[in-house]
This record gives sequence, C-alpha cells and structure tokens, in this order.
Amino acid sequence: MSKTSKIYARTALSAALMAALSATALPASADMGMEARFKALEARMNALEAENGELKAKLRQTGEQAAAASEQAQKAADAAPSGAAAWAENTRIGGYGELHYNNLDGKGGASDKDEFDLHRFVLFFGHTFNERTRFFSELELEHSIAGEGKKGEIELEQAYVEFDLNADHRAKAGLFMIPVGLLNETHEPPVFYGVERNPIEKDIIPATWWAGGAALSGNLGAGFGYDLAIHEGLATSAAKGYTPRAGRQKTSEAKADNLAYTARLKWTGLPGVEIGGSFQHQSDITQGADATAGSANLYEVHGVFNRGPFALKALYAQWDLDGSGPAAIGADKQLGWYVEPSFKLSPQWGVFARYNLWDSKAGDDTGSEKKQIDFGVNFWPHPDVVLKADYQVQDNDDGKNQNGFNLGVGYMF
Repeated sequence: MSKTSKIYARTALSAALMAALSATALPASADMGMEARFKALEARMNALEAENGELKAKLRQTGEQAAAASEQAQKAADAAPSGAAAWAENTRIGGYGELHYNNLDGKGGASDKDEFDLHRFVLFFGHTFNERTRFFSELELEHSIAGEGKKGEIELEQAYVEFDLNADHRAKAGLFMIPVGLLNETHEPPVFYGVERNPIEKDIIPATWWAGGAALSGNLGAGFGYDLAIHEGLATSAAKGYTPRAGRQKTSEAKADNLAYTARLKWTGLPGVEIGGSFQHQSDITQGADATAGSANLYEVHGVFNRGPFALKALYAQWDLDGSGPAAIGADKQLGWYVEPSFKLSPQWGVFARYNLWDSKAGDDTGSEKKQIDFGVNFWPHPDVVLKADYQVQDNDDGKNQNGFNLGVGYMF
C-alpha cells in the first residue's frame, strides 16, 4: 500500500470512530443540544472531506509529473541513436600488419637480400549509416617510414560507399579493390600461407590492385555470385616493359581516357569449395601515350578445395596485349600459375608447399620464365595472429636466382 493510500485509510477510520463516539456520547440530559452536536460533527466531516480533496489533488499532480518524466526519458532514449553513442556503435576500426625478415643468397647475378622490413601497417575505418548504407576505408603505410628520400609510402587503398539494392544485390562507388584472383580482396597475413604473397598474384594480376570507379555485386542463387565493375584503367609503357604492375595508377590524378571493365563469376555451392574466374578489358593500356600499344585483356581462373585439415589452391592468370610495341619485347602475352597444397596439423599449426611459374614476356622465347618452389609452416597462437617461416628455391631461365628463408609475423583485428 502506498503512502497516500495509507493516509486515506487513516482519515476514513478517524472519521468513523469520531462518528461512533459522537453517537454514544449524546445522552438526552447533555447540556449541548442535539442540533448543536450534529452541526459540530458536520463541520468536522466537511473539514475531513476538504483534506481528502487536497490529498487527491496532490496525488494526481505527482502521477502527472511521474508520467511526464517517463515520457521525457523515453524521448531521450529514442533520440539516442543519432547521437554520439550511436555513432560509436556504428563505427568500426580494424587493421592488419606484418613484419618480414628475408635472408636470401643471390646467384647468377641476382643480389643478396638480408633485411628486416615492416612491410605493411594498415588501418580500417568503417561506418554504418543505416541498414542499407555503409562506408569502408583502408589506409596503409608501407615500409615503416614515408617521405622524401624514404623507402615507404602512405596509400589509401580503399574508400567507398556501399548500398544494398535488395537482399541479394549491392552497389558501391569510390576507391575499391579490383575483383580478381584470391588475394587481391582478401590479403591479411593470417589468411594465407607463406611470408611473402605469391609472385603470380603479385606480379601478373597484380595484387594489391585498387582503382576508383563503381561496381555491382550480388548472389544469383544456387551458390553463384557475381561482380561487375567499371573503373580507371592501367597506364603502363614500353619503359615499364608494358607490365600491369607498373601501370597501376592508384587513383592519384589517374588518367581516365580509357576505362577498364572487370567481371567475375564464382561458385561456392559446396562447403569448403570455391571455383571462380575473372575477365577484364581495357581498350588502351597506355592511356593513349603509345601508338604502338593497344587493348589489353586479362583472364583469370582459380579453385579452392578444403576438406578437413587438407586444402588445395590453384590459380592461372594471363594478359593478352595488342600492338607492335608489346609484341616486340614479348610482353604481348604475360602469364603465371601456381598450385598450393596445405595441411593443418592442428588448429594452431599448418604446413604448405607451393609451385609457382610466371613469365612477363611469354610472347617470345627469350628465356624469361621464372619458377619458384616455397615450403614452410604457419603457427597461429590466436586465429588472428600468425608466425610464419618458409624456404624458397628459384630456377629462373636467366639464371638469376634468390634462394633462402623468410620469417614473418602478422596480425589482423
């Protein structure tokens, strides 16, 4: 029972007792007449009713104030999602990084390599505006120090806004990774074997490869997914050997005379299995700077198979360049492929081997083919932290080989 209710009860009880006492205390011989006694009792009852009325008014006022306070608190809670607390809840920060130690002996004219390098330090920033619109970015510092005369670079590798068109299809615009290969979009150190990224995806595709533009992606059902993108093209040259890696413009005042078009289709209809392929076309790989060069087409196919502790990856990529300029130096065809089996000894330990073959001048027989075998071990003290060790052996046609071991530590969060 509330305090106010108790007051009502005591007041009513007092009135009843007084009425009873008054009724028993009115003998016929009393000095005060009956009429006077009833008038006194009536005045007392009127006073009690007035007091009760005041208590009821105070109770109503208290209830109204409590209701108003509750309504104001609810309004404040409803407004909270657009405030600072909600901004923090909808904003994500992450990143990854890796430190490498390379100890390689050069033969046949190749240089030795004995160095430590903080190869990458990357920060992710993302924000969800609502259930259909989000932003993502990736800021990278390479080789620890950037600036005039320094070996490092600061690069903005991703900065795009993505929109959900419906439950199965999305659109994005801004700076994003090109949808090709296995490593270009997913290249955090704990997700792949080996200290260094494989040379096929690094030099032929070439990862890491980003561009400014717009893209569509989504699910087609039955395990099929697709990506379609229109974006800035490459701007390579004869001085760069017409290599795609040297032609990445990195969306820094990138020439857009000749845009590029990329399409990817992949199938993941079985657990642990991915089969995919990409195609890209560009009408002029030099952005009009070289009349002896023309269009370029990239073809890429890959497969991933995981069953229990065993995994197998394979990828093939090839560029076909038109024009007498690329053909003159054998760069009209550039290709590479690798096969990588691996085995998880436990959730923390895994071993792998990889055979790589690539050629940036496969259009002639000048002896430009490169081959490399890698084998090593990964140790994950945490799923997002990895320690790596591997050994590489090269057998290049030009005899310039670098053989030795690599150590690395990487993380992501």
